Amino acid sequence: MTSAHAALLGKPVADDIYAEVKNGVVALQEQGWNPKLVSISIGNVSAVQLYVRNQAKGAARAGIAFEERNLPETISRIEMLGLLQALNTDPRVTGIIIQRPVPAHLAIRELQAAVHPLKDVEGMHPASIGNIVYKDVALAPCTAAASVELLRRTGLKLEGLNAVVIGHSEIVGKPIAFLLLAEGATVTVCHHLTRNLAVHSRAADAVFVAVGRPRFIKADMIKPGAAVIDIGINQIEEDGKFITVGDVDYGACAEVAGWITPVPGGVGPVTVSILMRNALRAAQTQQKFYAQQFGGADLAALSALARG
Repeated sequence: MTSAHAALLGKPVADDIYAEVKNGVVALQEQGWNPKLVSISIGNVSAVQLYVRNQAKGAARAGIAFEERNLPETISRIEMLGLLQALNTDPRVTGIIIQRPVPAHLAIRELQAAVHPLKDVEGMHPASIGNIVYKDVALAPCTAAASVELLRRTGLKLEGLNAVVIGHSEIVGKPIAFLLLAEGATVTVCHHLTRNLAVHSRAADAVFVAVGRPRFIKADMIKPGAAVIDIGINQIEEDGKFITVGDVDYGACAEVAGWITPVPGGVGPVTVSILMRNALRAAQTQQKFYAQQFGGADLAALSALARG
């Protein structure tokens, strides 16, 4: 199979998700609810400008309001926690995004835990991660959910599927494993201490790779016909110019794999669309919560109530 036949592109998948989200947002707006995301960048924002720009574009496409806040690198822990608490209690804000990295004096895990679980559109609150264990995947980490969504689009039956996840980070590898388990797949998680990695990967019907090593996975490590989801993003110099490649040797592996995601153009576009789907689900959940508490008051009434 040639690479042209094997390519599993992210754009068509993202397009479908955006259309679904847009319809859901319109339905919420008709009930007086306008979903709004607040993006928080701390310190040097140049490292995250591309991510924020893509998120803003995704929000505009989905019809979701997007506010970018750039905070000084010197902001204290107490100030950050106070800001997050204020956003948690503001009914006009339905989702909070904390851009990484954060300055060394701030702990990203503490900040993520300070975001209310109902507004955790990134799926990184401990409660959101823990919910996956119980098969509640409504607000799953975006990159992990995007990776599994791409596998689902192959048409492979996930129940009983033999999957190997190479990389065990808290943001990607581990959540992917739990999401696959929730679908009934049989999952093996490999990492830098795994012996005979190729033995595991060659036995898999689907391989997810997130190790941060350019072109690490070679064709002889893939079972013919397998699905390969490449989550890696690496900048390398080749023939005198810098290019972006994944953790998989795409050209060689595409000759073996049944499906394979390119880098760029694979998991990336789907990740932003999943963030918007999470934003919609978060807003829907909050709308139901407030309806139970305040008898169906719309967002304008709740905002006036919050302002006292």
